This record gives sequence, C-alpha cells and structure tokens, in this order.
Amino acid sequence: MTTTQASFDRVLRRGDVLAIAFGAMIGFGWIVLTGQFLSDAGTLGAALAFAIGGVVVGFIALTYAELVSAMPSAGGEHHYVLRAMGSRSAFVTSWALVLGYVSVVAFEAVALPQTMLYLFPDMLSVRLWTVAGYDVYLSWVAVGVLGSIVMTYLNYRGVRPAAAFQAIAVLFLAAVGIVLLTGSFVGGEASDMAPLFTGGAAGIIAVLVATPFLFVGFDVIPQSAEEIDVPFRQIGQLLLVSVGLAVLWYVLIMVTVGSALPASVLVESDLAAADGMTALWDSETMGTILVLGGIAGILTSWNGFLIGASRLVYAMAASGMLPPWFAKIHPRHRTPANAVLFIGGLATLAPLFGEQMLVWLVDAGGVSLIVAYIMVAVSFVVLRRREPQMDRPFRTPGGTATGVVAVVLAAGLGAMFLPGMPAALIWPYEWLILLGWAVAGAVLIGRIPRVGRGADAHDELVRRVGAEG
Repeated sequence: MTTTQASFDRVLRRGDVLAIAFGAMIGFGWIVLTGQFLSDAGTLGAALAFAIGGVVVGFIALTYAELVSAMPSAGGEHHYVLRAMGSRSAFVTSWALVLGYVSVVAFEAVALPQTMLYLFPDMLSVRLWTVAGYDVYLSWVAVGVLGSIVMTYLNYRGVRPAAAFQAIAVLFLAAVGIVLLTGSFVGGEASDMAPLFTGGAAGIIAVLVATPFLFVGFDVIPQSAEEIDVPFRQIGQLLLVSVGLAVLWYVLIMVTVGSALPASVLVESDLAAADGMTALWDSETMGTILVLGGIAGILTSWNGFLIGASRLVYAMAASGMLPPWFAKIHPRHRTPANAVLFIGGLATLAPLFGEQMLVWLVDAGGVSLIVAYIMVAVSFVVLRRREPQMDRPFRTPGGTATGVVAVVLAAGLGAMFLPGMPAALIWPYEWLILLGWAVAGAVLIGRIPRVGRGADAHDELVRRVGAEG
C-alpha cells in the first residue's frame, strides 16, 4: 500500500456515472414492497406518492448538484460541510453518512439470500440460531457471505471493473423493466388497477414516507467525484438525471404491477412484483426473470454503496478524522483498498443476524442519511451566502431559496422517524444501533482539532492533526 499521496484514476465516463447512481437507487425494495404500496394508496395514489417523493429528493439533489460541480473531491459531503461549517460539523455529517452507507451495503448482504429463497425454496439447511424470532440457517448465511466476498473483491480490484459490472447489471435491470412494461400492455387489466386511489391523503402519505429512502443512491456520485472523467458541470447534471430516471422507474413499477393483479392479492404476496410479472405473461418463467432483475438491483445497489462508503471513509481518514490506515490507496488498483475491505467485512457479518436485520438496517440507516441531507442543504445555503464568488460550474436554479426548501423538506423527512410518527424507529434494536454509533462517534470527535469553516479548512485540519500527532 502507498500513503495518502497516491491519487485516484479518473476513469468513469458519463454512462458509468449514470449506471452507478441509478443502480444504487433501484435496489431491492421495489420487488417486495409494491403490493403494500398499492394496497395503501391505490395504483395512481402510489404512483403519485413516488412522483411527490421524487420532487422532495429532487430539491435535495439540486443542492448536491451544485456542490459536487464546485468541489469534485472524493468524500463529497465531507468536504462540503467542512468548508461551510468546520471540522466538528463535517465529522458529524460524515459519521452519520457512513452508518447510512454501511447499512445499505449490509442490507444487500441480507437481501440476497432472502431473494434466493424465491428461486430455491428448499435451500434452508443446518439451523444455527434464532434472532428476533427468525431462524438463521447456515446455507442462507453462506449465500450472503459469499456475495459479500465477491462484491468486496470486485471493488478492491478497481473502480473500472466495478463500473463495468454495474453497467452490465443495470442494462439487464432495464431490460427486465421493458419486459414488465410490455407485459402490462399484453396481459394487464384496467379493472385490476381499481381503485386508483385508496385511503385518501393518508394512503398517499403512507407510501410517501418510504419513497425517499428508495431514492437514496444519487449521493454516491459525489463520493467518487475524483474518479469521474467528465466536465465538472456535467457531474451535477448527471446526478439530477439519475434521480429523474429513478422516479420514472418507480412510477412505472406501480402502474404496471397494479395492472397485473388486484391490490388485495398483491398485498398478500412475498414478492408482489414477481407475481405480477407472472400474471401479466401467464408464465412462471417470466416471474423468475423478474426475480433475477431484483437480484440485479441488489447487486447494483450493493456495488454503488460500497463505492460510496469506501470513498467517504477514505476522505475522513485523509482529513485526519479516522486512522490513516483507511486513507491508503492501492498502488496498482488505485482504490482505497483498506476502506473497501473494512466496509466489506462489516457487510459479511450482517447475514449472521438473520432476516430481521433487513428492517433494522433500513430504518436506522435512513435516519443517519437524513441527518447528512440536512447538513448538506444547510452547507449549500451557507456557501451561497458567504462565498458568492466561489466557482460553481453548475448553478442550482433558485439559489438560496432552493437550499432553504431542501432543508425544510429534509427535516420533515427526519421527523417521520420520531415516536408516534409513521416511520417511528423500533425499540430497542434500531435505537440501540443509533445509540451505539453515536457513542463511538462521540469518542472519535473529541480527538479532532477544532477547525473553522473556509476554503482552506481541509488543509488546516490536516496540518493541525499532523502537528498534534
């Protein structure tokens, strides 16, 4: 390994960037949650909820688009908040974001064997133990662990092979989406889409609270900004295009699956989208193909967030917030190899906790991601006011007002996790995950020098860390 003096290779082109971000946003949720969404809000109600959720995330993405074009450095959010609010705020943001990213990577390590059960229902063998009422089997764990080892190795070998894998998987995912859309015209029934709206505003809100977290993933673009070989202005534009594509995907899923079977049938399905595909084509094989698309979504999300998480951990270490071991770049592969191995190792442990880990990770990680969104939006507003002359290759329409709206919308999402709210965290598991992460962060933040905001904040922080040992 080399020291942090090594640099990344700029090898990611436009298609790579879109594939990484779009693939990260698709994931696994559309396979299992569609039936519940359609039952809660109706076919058009669920589609409308995703469109509204896309607008909410779109405002947040607009702040990211400007900042990534102005500061195209590995670690993204880490640098934005450091420049706008100083070292302590940057640590809080980055530490929260690491939990969010790690939770997604670990989630996929659990989602993979759970999805494989649809294809191989007899795969469970050698019971190990029980976690939260769920029996954990050796064969089930082995699938998740093996998947984690493969994805970690792929990312260890370089961002170029990781991006090539992402492009292939996203193309397959897109092909599955086209087949599903075609099936809606071939075998869909308008009568199955009724009722178009269920539960009124409450039904739409029930779906809306989940939609922003299905869009999480556009923010991996800033993490890998130092490896993107396109004009800086276009990085911001590609980020926004990826969000638009994800919104289109989820709206189409709601409409097409809604035309396949009545919502009362879909809500009882473990994999509603797969059963919908089967009904549309009257073929079990087509349902299996859609499950394979779901596995492709798992792998693209896994790959995208492993890229993002490792670059963020690298950036924190390069600034002196984490041990320098995490900031070492492999001399040949040009990856933050130690950070990749660390994140991959954590994901490898996740299957040992069983299926219930899916819920815990989504909710606990969702809260931490919202914290980061709020801090980035605030940083956008601060930098617009304090550094109006900063070079911004992509300038967000609406300026400061757009940033203020993004702050308000992100805070509203965060409020949904409070006790008594629709997405309230589960006690004690999810609260303990957040508490444990916060305690670890409190220990680390006390060792970080206080450095104020400014364009030279990163250099000053590195100097102070070096001077203080």
